[in-house]
Amino acid sequence: MDSPLTTVGLPVALGIIMLGLGLGLTVADFRRVVSYPRAALIALGCQVLLLPALCFALVVALDLPPAPAVGMMLLAASPGGTTANLYSHLFGGHVALNVTLTAVNSVLAVVTLPIIVNLSAAHFLGDAASLGLQFDKVLQVFAIVLLPVALGMALRARFPGLADRLARPVKIVSVVVLVAVIAGTVLRERDNIADYFVAVGVAVLIFNVVSLVIGYGAPRLAGVGRRESIAVGMEIGIHNSTLAITIAISPALLNNTEMAVPAAVYGIVMFFTAAAFGYLVTRQREREPAA
Repeated sequence: MDSPLTTVGLPVALGIIMLGLGLGLTVADFRRVVSYPRAALIALGCQVLLLPALCFALVVALDLPPAPAVGMMLLAASPGGTTANLYSHLFGGHVALNVTLTAVNSVLAVVTLPIIVNLSAAHFLGDAASLGLQFDKVLQVFAIVLLPVALGMALRARFPGLADRLARPVKIVSVVVLVAVIAGTVLRERDNIADYFVAVGVAVLIFNVVSLVIGYGAPRLAGVGRRESIAVGMEIGIHNSTLAITIAISPALLNNTEMAVPAAVYGIVMFFTAAAFGYLVTRQREREPAA
């Protein structure tokens, strides 16, 4: 997994993806949190506090090796990705809320992600100074996550027509680059894929399902509407595995291939679990009028 394909290709793909996100964002999207305060607060609370705590309990219970354990915590600390927006749209979620949560979570992650990774490294590795994501590297996370978004938003604000024309090509390019990187990585690591799934597959699957259930169930229990709850469920249940992999393998950040394994496995598993979860939620909604 530690090759130019991933060390260069993944950051480029992530940058293009985040640029595409920015092209569709305005300042009003951040203000929209006020329109859905309960859903937004529940989503942010789950993302920042509850999921890292549950992930920590999970990796301790399963007794994962130190590096994959930190990789799981890195995954838990990563914000939702643009894939969450797509799944929310497919299964009747409130996509505008998804866009807002993705934007806010991406900003928060610049601060919360290094904290969670440092604490995890200190606990599981016993030497956070050598492998932890140090705070002097927060600017690099900022550059990976927020600068492309800010550039896209600036283009949207200054040249809305150009932003509209660029949005579709940028999405297509980001998908092509990301698929090429993933396909190349899978091909290169084909002899190790089975070992990766054996090492962290159970932990990844449990964490993914728990994230989806909590993301949907917590707002529903709090009286949030179904569409908003689906949006929160997808946002909390579909983490930005590309960001986690990029941070894990980047020589300037964690520089640890083992820590990227949970996110790499998650990036495959989540497509199927999120689709199954969306189908179940949709079926439940269809049955309710007849009850």
